[in-house]
Amino acid sequence: MTCINRRDLGLLVLRVGTGAVLAAHGSQKLAGWFGGGGIEGTTAAMEAMGFDPPKHSAMAAGLGETGGGILLALGLATPAAGAAAAGTMAGAVAVHAPAGFFATAGGYEYPAFLGFTAAAIGVTGAGRYSLDHATGHVLDRPWVVALAFAGSALAAAAVVGRRAKGQTAAEGEPTDDNA
Repeated sequence: MTCINRRDLGLLVLRVGTGAVLAAHGSQKLAGWFGGGGIEGTTAAMEAMGFDPPKHSAMAAGLGETGGGILLALGLATPAAGAAAAGTMAGAVAVHAPAGFFATAGGYEYPAFLGFTAAAIGVTGAGRYSLDHATGHVLDRPWVVALAFAGSALAAAAVVGRRAKGQTAAEGEPTDDNA
């Protein structure tokens, strides 16, 4: 008889919860589900926020959230999933940073929390109750962790670096000090 491991059960709950939130947000961007704007609305929003090219940025954000979220929830390719979600959230943090920390003022608190949570899961691993465990951790090796997070950091830096300076999430207009 196998005893339920609390750590693995906790990782399952954390993975499924975080993955579901990320996948729901991403599906708003890609498919317009849950009141989202779909790819057209997300492309327009990305353009207003200064992302270039806006459609590629919209696709990357939607796929990073949806794909990363689904993979996290399943516990499959967990390092890559955590890295993709964390990198996507880094872009969201850059958008919300001018509004300060707290989400109540439009700040970056929420995307930062999701990004750190996804990163922690990606580094820690999915635990026993996961597809990674069921497949013998083929896609959850130390080199995968290093490669996934390095690639995600480079991609996030490139995307954020191409974003027009001084844009805010709420307005899509240059801020007064950068106009």
